[in-house]
Amino acid sequence: YSCGKVILCADKGKSAYRLGIFPEYKGNRDEKFKDQTDEDRKLFAEFLEDFEDALALAKLRYPCLRFQGVEADDIVSVVCKLSKRRVWIISTDRDFDQLVCDRVSRFCYYTRKEITVDNFEAKYDCQPDEYISFKVLAGDAGDNVPGVAQVGAKRAASLIKQYGSALDIYDSLPLPGNQKFIQNINNFGDQFIINYQLMDLGFSEEAVGFENLKEIQELVNEIG
Repeated sequence: YSCGKVILCADKGKSAYRLGIFPEYKGNRDEKFKDQTDEDRKLFAEFLEDFEDALALAKLRYPCLRFQGVEADDIVSVVCKLSKRRVWIISTDRDFDQLVCDRVSRFCYYTRKEITVDNFEAKYDCQPDEYISFKVLAGDAGDNVPGVAQVGAKRAASLIKQYGSALDIYDSLPLPGNQKFIQNINNFGDQFIINYQLMDLGFSEEAVGFENLKEIQELVNEIG
């Protein structure tokens, strides 16, 4: 991509901001690791050591943004908002796709595919600004964020077309109808708001924190 500047962004522990909103956030990962064998635990510890070594080596060449209790998603989001440059996000994480716009795209190094404004609708059957509504309705099993049962991609698309965003659906509760998925939506209640706070990268500034935000701003200003 002939990038003029490269910034490394890395997690350092779970998001303190999200744990404050939803203590069960990523709690399923703790359960999963609890059942590890001694060999698995050893291999994972070695992987983490290797990751830290690789990051330390990369930092010799590139600036790195990493803060305790802050996830890389939020750091990348803030960089994208502050930068006036063309930005490529190099990651396998589809959460970043809500940031896609004329100036921001993602390259997935696993599938070797690009996500841009030009191919977004073909991939997700929605526009970038609608993507967060799909995520709020679907939840995120990997992060232990619940979704609405029996609301798949097609139903979500139909609901968004009928009501607007997931926030508009929340404002319209209770929805009329006796179908089971409608009852599930009506029972979802304030989880709509919680899911927005957990997954909408529009809250990244709060998740990063004021002091860390200043450091990101200084780096972005430095690189133009």
